[in-house]
Amino acid sequence: MTSDEIEAEAITVTVNGEEYEREVEPRRLLSDFIREEIGLTGTHVGCEHGACGMCTILLDGESVRSCLTFAVQADGSEIETVENLGTVDVMHPIQEAFHENHGLQCGFCTPGMLLSTKELLEENPDPDREAIKEALGANICRCTGYAPIIESVEAAAELLQTSTETGAGDLTSMGDD
Repeated sequence: MTSDEIEAEAITVTVNGEEYEREVEPRRLLSDFIREEIGLTGTHVGCEHGACGMCTILLDGESVRSCLTFAVQADGSEIETVENLGTVDVMHPIQEAFHENHGLQCGFCTPGMLLSTKELLEENPDPDREAIKEALGANICRCTGYAPIIESVEAAAELLQTSTETGAGDLTSMGDD
């Protein structure tokens, strides 16, 4: 090994319920690992400085910027990406609310917004507007002006509460079937 080569490290992560074992360079970003090694391109990369929220994923249930996290830091962890929420045919209630309330336009910020919303609603099933703004404040959207996004989160909370009351609602993934 030359002085320019970096020795790869073995990691094991569970992404959307599926376990992956890979050899990665210690400097490999988690966002690049998810997109290039696992092939899940729903995790977007925007600023690569952690400022925009496009690369937000859930790491052991908490939102993190995958562009600021090394893949080796996720060793042994559970990762959830936007691909785990639902499908085109069976949308998760959060996705459904964003769709119905026009909480997306170009879609680039959407994965981060959806996962930040999921984390918020797991912690606070009935957030007020200030809590929503606080939870989504680190996610940048250049298209919608935020009003439809906030309305989408409110609608998602209502959808989830209604479906929970009828026994059909759950914030866990709906795309595992």
